[in-house]
Amino acid sequence: MGLSLREYRDRIDLTPYPRPALMRAEEKGGACEKLLRFLLRERGMIAAFSASYEKKRALVRGYMNERPPLPVPEEILAVQDSLFWTETVERGIVELSEIPEGKYGISLWQGDISRLAADGIVNAANKAMLGCFLAGHACIDNVIHSFAGMQLRDDCAKIIAAQGQEEEEGEAKVTRAYNLPSKYVLHTVGPMIGRGVKESDKAALRSCYVSCLNLAEELGLNSLAFCCISTGVFNFPHAEAAEIAAGAVLNWKMRRPESKLRIVFNTFLPRDTEIYSNILKMI
Repeated sequence: MGLSLREYRDRIDLTPYPRPALMRAEEKGGACEKLLRFLLRERGMIAAFSASYEKKRALVRGYMNERPPLPVPEEILAVQDSLFWTETVERGIVELSEIPEGKYGISLWQGDISRLAADGIVNAANKAMLGCFLAGHACIDNVIHSFAGMQLRDDCAKIIAAQGQEEEEGEAKVTRAYNLPSKYVLHTVGPMIGRGVKESDKAALRSCYVSCLNLAEELGLNSLAFCCISTGVFNFPHAEAAEIAAGAVLNWKMRRPESKLRIVFNTFLPRDTEIYSNILKMI
């Protein structure tokens, strides 16, 4: 068994992360160059800035993705936070008041989970729980770490170090969300499917949802957005995963009629939206 929240919460800061001032458009280029210079210097490389802003920004993300969890100077974090929060606002923050609330406080929303201003969003992590190290990869683990900032990997590393082992399937941990609109990121490891889905895989996926719900309740959250856990590179069949997810959440909610926890099933692919829409119509 991994650590409980009580056993690791003193290792990381879970107080609300302060929002920095927004950057003006003309300041973003200089901020990007400062971050790129820092990341290149760490790698023993010389900075050259003849590329376009878009290319330099992609390099910043890629080098961040590949970077191990190491301390970052406060002045670099200040630049990163101001740039990343500005980008978050520019992408457009989606408030839960904009999403229709369904029965039992369960909703469905298709879009980028990194735009949601829920109290907590769920990240489909791997067992190392350090984020995706592939530069610019499109998985949700990479996206969340890339937009949150370098602090997120460092927090995850502290939890794993305290735990003394990799994260087990079906459990959940929490960190601050840093430069995302949400307050927290709940990290959970779903099952990776090989030749077929076993009963143990179904149980592990169900446990991911229940563990996140229990952790959200322990934290006193008012809202939680779930991604489609294990359906990406972990290869869990989409329809079966959605049935397990909806069943786990509905069962948890019905056992706690007093709970006001708002749940959002976040989908990105149209086929997942259709699957969840059909399932939720039957509730």
